[in-house]
Formats: sequence, C-alpha cells, structure tokens
Amino acid sequence: MPRQPESNGPVIALLTVSAIWDARLGAALKDLGLTTRKYGLLAHIHATPGISFSDLARRSQITVQTAHTAVRALQDDSLVHDANAHAGSASDLRVTDKGERILAEAEKRLAALDQAFASGAPQLTNALEGLHEQPFGA
Repeated sequence: MPRQPESNGPVIALLTVSAIWDARLGAALKDLGLTTRKYGLLAHIHATPGISFSDLARRSQITVQTAHTAVRALQDDSLVHDANAHAGSASDLRVTDKGERILAEAEKRLAALDQAFASGAPQLTNALEGLHEQPFGA
C-alpha cells in the first residue's frame, strides 16, 4: 500500500507561499530590469545613501563578494553610483536618478502585490507584520 504523505507544517507552507509570491514579484519587476535581489539591494541603497558593501551584505544576508557582484550589475544598468569608486577607499553607494525612477515604479508594483496578498490572506498578512524587521529564531 502506498505511503500517505505526511502533513506539511508551517515552515513548508511558508516556503511554498514565499516561492509563489517571489515568482510573482520577479515577473512584475522583470521589464524594469530588476530581480527580487536587485530590487532589495536598490531599496537598501536608497534607504541608506553612502552604505558600505559590508553593511549592504549584512542587511541583505549575502556575502560581501556577492554584494560587490550584484552592485556591479546595478552600476552597469546605471541604477547605482559609487561616489568613491577607487581602490583603497570606502565605498559611497548611492542610487542614481534613473535608479530612483525604476525604484519608484517597482514600489508601485510591489504595493499592488501587497494589496492582492492582503486581500487574499488577511490573517497571514497580520501574522507577518513586523517579522521582516525582527524575525524570530534568527
């Protein structure tokens, strides 16, 4: 007799929901030339002009090397500028005017997704409130 699948708990449910909405956000950002990671980095740089690669990596939960690679892509797309871009100097990352326009449009699209999520799962929306800033168990 085939084995019955075990009931999935909240972690698997959250990961499944996360994957679905990550894909929706990715699709919404695609024509702006952003991925979810690029959007997150751009938003961090916007929120903290002059942020260092170390702080950006820490906030994004990625390595400094990965942050350098990702920021290089943002620079190649003219979305971010390093005002101190020379060897031996601390970086001074800032969002360009083009980056500000792209970020504003991305935020509108994210707000529409947030609204769709909240209307479809209001209790989950309430339960998730604040977990981004202070995740438990981290």
